[in-house]
Amino acid sequence: MHVDPHPLLHLTAFRTRLPAPLGELPSPAELTARLAIGAAAPLSPPDDVLRGQVRDLLRHGGFKPTGRSKPASEYLLKAAEAGALGSINRVVDVCNVVSLHSGFPISVVDLGKARPPFRVAVAAPGTTYIFNASGQEIDLGGLLCLFDADGPCANAVKDAQRTKTDSETRETLSVVWGPAAQSARVDAATQWYRSLLAELGATTDGA
Repeated sequence: MHVDPHPLLHLTAFRTRLPAPLGELPSPAELTARLAIGAAAPLSPPDDVLRGQVRDLLRHGGFKPTGRSKPASEYLLKAAEAGALGSINRVVDVCNVVSLHSGFPISVVDLGKARPPFRVAVAAPGTTYIFNASGQEIDLGGLLCLFDADGPCANAVKDAQRTKTDSETRETLSVVWGPAAQSARVDAATQWYRSLLAELGATTDGA
């Protein structure tokens, strides 16, 4: 994966291979129990400084990470505070657990739907994609995005609908969008992320 130079970015990425199609792999109760504030985690709770650094990372290219365009990790925190952060599927649940407790936005892309090569770059003005099943679009101009051969497919706010996981998913690409000022925490969160997947029978390797 090519990552364009960026003064505020410390990105980690890895590939995950599942032992069976995702639809055959329900999330165990010990995993979904971690979708709550205060659940056991090897990281200290994210603070306002970290949240500000994540927003600064997304703001650097000209994007405005506020309102409906705030970082995905902030959406998770709000949902958890309201007791509304529920299970989606095993892959997304692990992602959400790590994102909630680390404070970093994380993207998950179905490698059966995306087409290499992959690169990370700031999206040009006017770039958009559909991010949900109802066809809603997000304006990506100025936002750091993961691109595949067909265009942008993920970012720290909302991932593209076209490469989201489903019941047939067997292989994924995870991207942790971290600020350079938190590089040690990003690396620790990524290590924890991969260990949780390993505990659930998946294998991971560098992207």
